[in-house]
Amino acid sequence: MNQYIAVDIGASSGRLILSHIEKGKLNIEEVHRFENGFQKINHHDRWNIDALIREIFIGLEKVKAMGIDKAYLGVDTWAVDYVMVNKERQKIADPISYRDQRTQNSIDQLTSKVSKESIYEKTGIQFLELNTLYQLFAENKKLLKKADKLLFIPDYIGFVLTGKQVTEITNASTTQMLNLRSALFDDELMEIVEVTNDLFAPLTDPGQVLGLIQERWKDQFDLPEITVVTVASHDTASAVVGVPAVTDKNWAYLSSGTWSLIGIESPVPINSHEAFEHNFTNEWGAYGTYRFLKNIMGLWIVQEVKRLSEEDLSFKEMAELADQVPDFQSIIDVNDSRFTNPDNMIEEIQLACTESKQPIPETTGELVNCVYSSLAKNYDLELKNLEQITGNNFQQLHIVGGGSNVRKLNQLTADLTGKEVYAGPSEATAIGNIVVQMIAAKELADITEARKVIRDSFEIERFHSNKTKGV
Repeated sequence: MNQYIAVDIGASSGRLILSHIEKGKLNIEEVHRFENGFQKINHHDRWNIDALIREIFIGLEKVKAMGIDKAYLGVDTWAVDYVMVNKERQKIADPISYRDQRTQNSIDQLTSKVSKESIYEKTGIQFLELNTLYQLFAENKKLLKKADKLLFIPDYIGFVLTGKQVTEITNASTTQMLNLRSALFDDELMEIVEVTNDLFAPLTDPGQVLGLIQERWKDQFDLPEITVVTVASHDTASAVVGVPAVTDKNWAYLSSGTWSLIGIESPVPINSHEAFEHNFTNEWGAYGTYRFLKNIMGLWIVQEVKRLSEEDLSFKEMAELADQVPDFQSIIDVNDSRFTNPDNMIEEIQLACTESKQPIPETTGELVNCVYSSLAKNYDLELKNLEQITGNNFQQLHIVGGGSNVRKLNQLTADLTGKEVYAGPSEATAIGNIVVQMIAAKELADITEARKVIRDSFEIERFHSNKTKGV
C-alpha cells in the first residue's frame, strides 16, 4: 500500500498529513502540526524558513515511528514569497513576508515605467502590492546581485530536501512575471526589476518526481525513504485540485482560509479588458488549467481579531457569537489595503465603520459578524462579476478549505448568491496535494478519477439559499 505525505504550510500554521487509499476511499491522518508566522527582523517581517524545515523533519520522524518506511511527499505553501540562494547553494537571508510594508506604492512606481494594461495583457495577473514583481522592484539590489537562484518557498523546501532546484508553474504564475504567450518569465518585466531569466530554476509542471530525500538528512534524522513529488505547490492550486466537483453543472469554487479566492477552472486564460477592469487573475493550475479568480482578503481579518481579543475564544465560539448579532449592520471593504497588516485590526475595523458612519462593532460577536457579512457581500459581488465576464451562470459554488467549516459564513453566502453551496472538504489543500502525488504514482488515473474519490471520501454539507436574507 502506497503512503503519501502532504506538507501543507499556511501563513499561521503547517502540518504533515499522511494518506493512503483504502477500499476506494482516501484515508487521511494529521501526524504533525506546527505554528507559523512572521517576525520583525532588521526592519522587515520575515519567515523563519529554517524552523519550518525542522518541523518537516520532526513530522517525518513521527511517520517513521508509525512503522512507515517508504512514502511519497509533496509540499504546498502560500505564493509570491521567495528565498535567494547564492552560488554556494546557501540562503542569503530569511524570506520577507508578502505582508511587509516594503512594497507600499510599488505598483504606482513600477507602472510609471510600463502600463498596467500592458502588464495585464502579458501576464493576466491581478494587481496586488504583494506580488513578487513588486517585491523584486523593492528588493535590496545588493543582495539581489549576490543571488545565484531565486526559489519560491515550496521550491526552496524541495531544494533543501532533495538538492534539486525547480520553479513550479502554479507558484511561478502568481509572480505577475510569467508571460501567458511564451510561458516564460517576461523579458521586459525582468529588466524593470533588474533580474535575468537565469535567476530562476527551470520551470516544471505539477506531478513531476523531483527526487529522493538527500542521504545527509538521514544521518541527522530517523527518516523513511522519501520520494519528493512536485505538486501544485501554490496552496490555492492544490485546493482547487481538491474541489469535489463531479457533475456536469457549471460550478465555481471558493477557497476559503486566510485568503478567500473565488473563481473557476478554465482551459484557457481570460485576460480581456473586462477581466482587467475587475482585477481578476489568471493563475496557472494543474494539468493545463488556469485558475481564473479574484483574491479577497479572507479570514485573516478574523484571525487578527482573535489574536487581539482579550477573550480566550475558539474560532467556533467566535462564530457562535457572530450568529447572535443581526447580519449586515456594518460592512467594510475587506479588500482595502488598510486591512492587509494594520497595527491593530480591531481598531482598524472600528475606524473604517466610524468613517463610513455605520454602527461601530464593539463586542467579539459584532466584530466577527461585520467581517462575515462583509465577506459574503464581496463573494456575491465577485461571483456576479465572474458570471458577467465569462458569460456563464454558475449553478454550484464549492467552498473548500478551513473556512468551509464556518457554517454562518456559508449560509450568508448561499443567501446572498442564491447558489447551491457545497461546503467541504476542509482539508482540500492537503487532499489536492496528495491526489497529484497519487496520479504521479499511477494509483489514480487523472483528476477526474481523483475528484470522484474525494467526493466519495468526505462529508460535503449543502446550504440552501434563503433569498430574503441580506436583501
